[in-house]
Amino acid sequence: MDDEVELPVGVGPWEGPWPSDSRYDPELLAAGDRRNVVDRYRYWRRDAIVADLDRVRHPFHVAIENWQHDFNIGTVVRTANAFLAREVHIVGRRRWNRRGAMVTDRYQHIRHHADVDELLAWAADSRLPVIGIDNLPGAVPLETVELPRACVLLFGQEGPGLSDSARAGLDLVCSIAQFGSTRSINAGVASGIAMHAWIRRYAV
Repeated sequence: MDDEVELPVGVGPWEGPWPSDSRYDPELLAAGDRRNVVDRYRYWRRDAIVADLDRVRHPFHVAIENWQHDFNIGTVVRTANAFLAREVHIVGRRRWNRRGAMVTDRYQHIRHHADVDELLAWAADSRLPVIGIDNLPGAVPLETVELPRACVLLFGQEGPGLSDSARAGLDLVCSIAQFGSTRSINAGVASGIAMHAWIRRYAV
């Protein structure tokens, strides 16, 4: 079997007369655009992309607790960008591993909260219910719930799940149906399932 040839990602330099639209980046037009962006944003300046996304962002927020430098946070950010969440909220440690985000954090609004109480206070001021996603006793199956249109979806630390302080302040806890031997799925996967449940109800 012949060795597979890895094709370059993105597009090369702009061919033909350059567009006059100020959203286009002269450096990208000249050198090509190899970024992880959809085709409609090829050659656009990053701030122009963010501004365009801000016009149509969905009203749900995603929050994740970060007490032990959870490696899933990058995946959560990348998924939130894919589903166009309003913001991602990091609760706890400010630093997080960005590798899994695949530079999507450049296009996603991210807010930090020192602790859960700060997040809950912000949500209350913003009149947003906080929905915890965790397989806890008494949790309502996500598959049977209609999520609020404007809300915060909160995920816990990998392993222990939602902290006690987070559980105490939630408006609702939803579980994700599982059928295998494992007790839980990781926060990155759980966040994608929960966000897609919101998307199926309000955006499709």
